[in-house]
Amino acid sequence: MKTYNLLVVLERDEDADGNPNGWHASCPALESLGGATWGSTRDEALHNLNEAIHMIAQEFIEEGK
Repeated sequence: MKTYNLLVVLERDEDADGNPNGWHASCPALESLGGATWGSTRDEALHNLNEAIHMIAQEFIEEGK
């Protein structure tokens, strides 16, 4: 099994008035493939991104990439 290190960007999200409105999490290397998401809390955003990255990796494995 191979291990990869991926950069993750986590940013506080704000509404139109500048009030905190959750978190945005992305993996720039996989963003064009769906490697971006959000969550109400920091932990939720990271959890959602982890799931998205695992789904992308599983798709790569199935396609032999």
